[in-house]
Amino acid sequence: MTRLSDNMEKQARLLSSKLYQRRRQVEVVLNRSVLAWKEIEKSKRRSSGTGSDSETALSYAVQVCEIVAVCKTKDDDPDSTETRRSRKTAKQLSKLYPHAFTVSHVRRTRQHQWRCSDVTFHCANQGLCEQWVQLINEQLSLLSNRPKSLLVYINPYGGTRRGKRIYEQKVAPLFRRACISADVIVTERANHARDHLKTEANLDKYDGVVCVGGDGMFSEILHGLVTRTQTNNGMDLNQPDTELVPCSLRIGIIPAGSTDCICFATVGNNDPVTSALHIIVGDSQPMDVCSVHHDDVFLRFSVSLLGYGFYGDVLTDSERKRWLGPARYDLSGVKTFLSHNYYEGTISFLPAENNTGTPRDKLQCRSGCCVCQHKPSSKDSEQWEMSEEREKSDKDGSGGWKVIRGKFIAINAASMSCACPRSPKGLSPSAHLADGTTDLILVRKCSRLDFFRHLLRHTNKDDQFDHSFVEVHRVRKFRFQPRHHELVSLEDLSESPKKTGFSPICSARTTCDYSTAHSSWTCDGELLPHTAIQVSVQCQLIRLFARGIEEQQQQQCVFEDPCALWALEPSTH
Repeated sequence: MTRLSDNMEKQARLLSSKLYQRRRQVEVVLNRSVLAWKEIEKSKRRSSGTGSDSETALSYAVQVCEIVAVCKTKDDDPDSTETRRSRKTAKQLSKLYPHAFTVSHVRRTRQHQWRCSDVTFHCANQGLCEQWVQLINEQLSLLSNRPKSLLVYINPYGGTRRGKRIYEQKVAPLFRRACISADVIVTERANHARDHLKTEANLDKYDGVVCVGGDGMFSEILHGLVTRTQTNNGMDLNQPDTELVPCSLRIGIIPAGSTDCICFATVGNNDPVTSALHIIVGDSQPMDVCSVHHDDVFLRFSVSLLGYGFYGDVLTDSERKRWLGPARYDLSGVKTFLSHNYYEGTISFLPAENNTGTPRDKLQCRSGCCVCQHKPSSKDSEQWEMSEEREKSDKDGSGGWKVIRGKFIAINAASMSCACPRSPKGLSPSAHLADGTTDLILVRKCSRLDFFRHLLRHTNKDDQFDHSFVEVHRVRKFRFQPRHHELVSLEDLSESPKKTGFSPICSARTTCDYSTAHSSWTCDGELLPHTAIQVSVQCQLIRLFARGIEEQQQQQCVFEDPCALWALEPSTH
């Protein structure tokens, strides 16, 4: 990471002045990258145990790209940083230096959490004050990645039904401060946002689409925006091997649902203010999207988890207990674990070749990820297509594709880590957001105790793949076919009761009920109507207003020598 002091030394100053901040005289410096200030009058503090004085000069800096707004401070505006004890001194200062401007900027607090902080500078010259405001605004106007107009969808029913209040109280004031206009639509039914984006919305007038809600609301925005983009470009979603056109508009997520896994995986927490600030500064994080088909018919898109077996059974059972609220997932999870069902089928996949990462390399996807920056080239795409053609002509699936047949307790495809507060590492800790792959996790038939050990490792730091019955593959495409090729609809699965005994299904049982031989696929929290599916990863199909999870060293600006910021030239004002 480039240090701010390095930036200041390499770039010429745009403006430098002696101003007042918090009743102390400071020298303020601006260049194209950084706004920095330091105290001019060094404070003398009595060293403990000695009679000598030690001198300190405090220095501060804010990156221009993380400045939210700047404006002149009105005379009757109280300085939010002043305490009651210092009001009198502040009043005297305002008489001597009546003109002031306030810079609102991003301030990092707890891990991955952002807040909007204000710093006010006072000066005696009105012209100088206006010059600072104008010059900073000019630098902000050069940041072309910042949105100026947004289309906002609010789900008033998701999670704890606080979406509208979260937006009005925490997000809208920040958008107004950053001079971002927003057209707000409060959804009235399921798929309202998806349908509006597909056909009605005039997307040419917006720089991005924002959803206020949980993962379900994000899925609506995803399907609406991607479908609209493909329709406008004449693409057929029912062709599994078609490379889809990336969306030009970015998607912002204001978390306000019962589950906010997408936000957690791309920002690092589920804080609405942090997400709003990422939108304001114009961050951009590419993300892969999986397209799911059945017999060349498009079903759904997925960005986080496709799960068959255990997770599919949990969701199927929880749908019958919606009246329990979020507690239904815990109850259904325990019930499904005790049932301990397994399912027979065939999984074929195209491994990710020439890739710089593996599912077990401990290389986590973080802001500026080197794996995600290596977008597959057209030459790579041609090699994959040739491999697929060879696979079609070879019934055994050779020519690049691999085939695994067996009995599985769970089959999961994780396109991101799927980390959440309950599982800090997620289902696949080293999965990447934008490398054109998904991590295919196969959990074979095992004892109930072994499966419990596997699940337990999702909550600690142990390797959840370090079991003889678990294997993981990084793939670009995969197909699954249950043991019986006959079509099993979601209605058939829900009408016939599943096995609920504590022992696994007996493989020697020939009179097994047809419906108990199949599970259901969960696709980002929604059940798919078919069990035989084919999945293709669409590399970097969408972009979010995010930057990925920042490492600890990325969150802090380090000054080895604060005096170097002012070493170039003397003050000009």
